[in-house]
Amino acid sequence: MTGLLRTAALAIAFVLTLQPAEAQDQGRFVEIAAAPSTQPEIKPPHVVVWLPPDYDRSKERYPVVYMHDGQNVFFPQRSAFNKVWAADKSALRLIAAKRVRPFIIVAIDNPLGARYRQYFPQAIYDSAPAGVRAVFDASAKGAITGDAYLRFLARDLKPLIDRSYRTRSDAAHTAIIGSSMGGLISCYAFVQYPRTFGRAACVSTHWLLAMPNELPKDANVLGLWESFFSAHLGKPAGRKLWMDHGTETLDANYGPWQDVIDARLVKLGWRKGRDFESRTYPGAAHEENAWAARLDDMIGWLLR
Repeated sequence: MTGLLRTAALAIAFVLTLQPAEAQDQGRFVEIAAAPSTQPEIKPPHVVVWLPPDYDRSKERYPVVYMHDGQNVFFPQRSAFNKVWAADKSALRLIAAKRVRPFIIVAIDNPLGARYRQYFPQAIYDSAPAGVRAVFDASAKGAITGDAYLRFLARDLKPLIDRSYRTRSDAAHTAIIGSSMGGLISCYAFVQYPRTFGRAACVSTHWLLAMPNELPKDANVLGLWESFFSAHLGKPAGRKLWMDHGTETLDANYGPWQDVIDARLVKLGWRKGRDFESRTYPGAAHEENAWAARLDDMIGWLLR
């Protein structure tokens, strides 16, 4: 198939998967059954777009927040644990309180069994010693596709959203949010595509990349992260990065790691409270209800 025919076919597929909905005071949802992907490693994911209440009545352009693990973003019946971020409810609160201007949310489903390898930052994998990569491989059960996923987001999905809706497409009005491994890929996107994603929230970020008891004592994964940020993060240049963690369940492991990451950002010229935020939520566990409880904080800070 020629490039032109392929592009036309993808456009037709997108139109056919749109599910119209009536405009409501609560905003409205549009479902894309399979967002077209030109990346062979990335199966076209189910995507849900939330449009704010005034979208159909205005001619305004809107910031966009992209969120991973889309099954757990809006609808309990689609979620893995009957828990959701309730991102539309958070948006409505923030907009009503005039803490932020209205914005669009794009929730991208994870690929279930391939989630770990799709959300894995490929540059970290490539720089890890063979023994540490073997630990990652045991969990990945397949090739790491983090770079391909970012290409899908930046080259396929975002252009599609920008063509289809009245967005403010610049990096300053484009945020990316995820938790755990989703926090990692959000941070990776923020660093690798600074002209695409100028805002990121890395929530309960699983810096360890494996379970605590799986890593060799000399793994030094934290050193890999420090080297990655030093080589690739660059200056703030108006970008904003949110990071956080709780203190219970898996999140109980993250504090010391986050402290080192924070210190590295400061050394690189990033100012806490202006360029990045790093917060601890005492008593919060590693689960969607905890993340939903602080979603207002992170979006309010990123888009204020």
